[in-house]
Amino acid sequence: MLKMLTLFQGLPGQQPVPGVLDRLGSPQKEPSTSEAESEASMSEASSEDLVPPLEAEAAPEREEEEASKKKKKKKKAKGLANMFSVFTKGRKKKGQPSSAEPEGELQAPPGPAAGLPTVEELKADLELGRLEAVGPLLALERELQAAAAAGGVSEEELVRRQSKVEALHVLLRDQVLGLLRRPLEAPPGRLRQALDVLAEQEREDRRAAAAGPGPSVLAATRPRRWLQLWRRDVARAAEERLSRPLAAGADGRSEAERAFLHMGRTMKEDLEAVVERLKPLFPADFGVVAVYAESYHRHFAAQLAALTQFELCERDTYMLLVWVQNLYPNDIINSPKLAGELQGVKLGSLLPQKQIRLLEATFLSNEVTSVRELMARALGLESKRWAQDVAPQRLDGHCHSELAIDIIQIVSQGQAKAESITLDLGMQIKQMLVMELAAFLRSYQRAFDDFLERCKQLKNYRVNIIANINNGLSFRTSVEQKWQSSQDLLGPLSELKGHGFDALLQSLFGDLKPLFKRFTQTRWAAPAQTLEAILVTVGERLPEFSELHDCFREELMELIHLHLVKEYIIRLSKRRVVLKTAEQQQQLAGHILANADLIQRFCTQNGSPAAWLHQALPTLAEIIRLQDPSAIKIEVATYATCYPDFSKGHLSAILSIKGNLSNTDVKSIRSILDVNTGAHEPVKSLFSLIKIG
Repeated sequence: MLKMLTLFQGLPGQQPVPGVLDRLGSPQKEPSTSEAESEASMSEASSEDLVPPLEAEAAPEREEEEASKKKKKKKKAKGLANMFSVFTKGRKKKGQPSSAEPEGELQAPPGPAAGLPTVEELKADLELGRLEAVGPLLALERELQAAAAAGGVSEEELVRRQSKVEALHVLLRDQVLGLLRRPLEAPPGRLRQALDVLAEQEREDRRAAAAGPGPSVLAATRPRRWLQLWRRDVARAAEERLSRPLAAGADGRSEAERAFLHMGRTMKEDLEAVVERLKPLFPADFGVVAVYAESYHRHFAAQLAALTQFELCERDTYMLLVWVQNLYPNDIINSPKLAGELQGVKLGSLLPQKQIRLLEATFLSNEVTSVRELMARALGLESKRWAQDVAPQRLDGHCHSELAIDIIQIVSQGQAKAESITLDLGMQIKQMLVMELAAFLRSYQRAFDDFLERCKQLKNYRVNIIANINNGLSFRTSVEQKWQSSQDLLGPLSELKGHGFDALLQSLFGDLKPLFKRFTQTRWAAPAQTLEAILVTVGERLPEFSELHDCFREELMELIHLHLVKEYIIRLSKRRVVLKTAEQQQQLAGHILANADLIQRFCTQNGSPAAWLHQALPTLAEIIRLQDPSAIKIEVATYATCYPDFSKGHLSAILSIKGNLSNTDVKSIRSILDVNTGAHEPVKSLFSLIKIG
């Protein structure tokens, strides 16, 4: 799929986002209700159950210990508030083992005969971050369940013991989830220990569920659902990472654009870090990549859904669709490092399909309106320059206008914007833009015709005509390459070119008219001299057309060639010369052949491609020269195949020169055209331009 942006280039001028490992910690967040209750439980258990009686002389040590506990508790609360910063890098917490310390594998809970450590010893170990205490702690929990089931222990004593066990679990949970909240900061060994504890707790939850409800005297403490707590922490991390306040940018982007770019880059970089650094450490059944991906996806989708509740400007509507339909699925979800990892994660679209269709309809309407307005503005500015007699630019020796380039760029950019969302949307807008372009070309033609009519006296009238004719080359090339070549598009261009040629040739053809009259005025007495004067006049005017593009100069020369042949035939058809002898007819035929050769060589040398006109005069000369009616019939039949618009009226005018033909012969020769009448339509007109009357 075509992409207008990439996550690392974004829009022009985007500043790079700091690397994952360089980010600072996140702002503090108030602990949840469950966390506050756990801390209160820990405080109560610590003060009533976990501190053994001390002698009087140990009072100062007790005060010091209490102060230390308060300090640790305050620090723990701050750690909970920063739980979302899963990709930050900070200093090791006081009391935690360094990465250099040996970290043994967690041991299974010892049996009742293994000699369990005391509650105070376990508390001390946990406060120092020794996660291997999980084994004895789980053994204490099971021993408590067994004692409650066996009876013989008072309810008060069971509750007291359970409160101690639960307080120790709170300590353990905080240690484990604290490491998992900042997994990239933890040494790999410590992280594996925390994951082992979490996995062990999940297994214990399943064992307790399979065993059924415990003794009614004990409070139900399982399932503890620490895995759910970890997933909740990941979701919070995703929310706060993606919702980080953005500094106002000076890059010209809107707030929504900067938010999209921030969320996209952050999500991609963070998920790549999860794949590269966390996935190898986490148990496969935790689905760490899926958990992070789903959390980031949910918040990204929520942010976009909230944005759609407001009235979006055109630019933000476009950017929203680009992210939802192109950049998010292609540059993030299917990026090289993530595609394989996220293949089985059903993230879906960032927005519901119904919402996407509404946004696409809004985008299409906005974009077509914008294209229409931009094209109208460009034509208005161009028309104003014509009326103000501003000379066009010159480019490579040709009169040049930027109008065609501007219009093609406007339309192409509209289609490219749609294609940068989806190729299907690009196809939809293409049909709409073709209609808009056709409407513009009709407006362009009307504006040009108005200029031709109103501005004939302006100094730069002719060069502006040439510049607009030259425009047709860019328009036609673009239409044929990028859009459908329909009459709706090419028709206005052809008319504009034709009207421009007519305006350029009008004065030349006016100068030639009295020269052509000499043929009949002198009764073809000196046809060579008359034709020479005609060709000299044409040659003197040809430099006026040098600033046309070569292809248009050839077309214009073909029009001149056609005009010379047409006017020559008109003079032959005036019925003012009747030659009764074969010698006279042969002499006129010779003049016609000589003149035809001059016209052909002159026009060909000056670029006329009109080879189709080469036989127009020589064949007429042959009809005039021949005396046998049957031979004349053959020549007329051949002529009609070359020029299907050659009619009986035109033939009669030529045959009137042959004064020695009987009416029967004339009628017989004319009848040969009945065979071909309507058989072919002329590709190019010649005789249909010649009126006989």
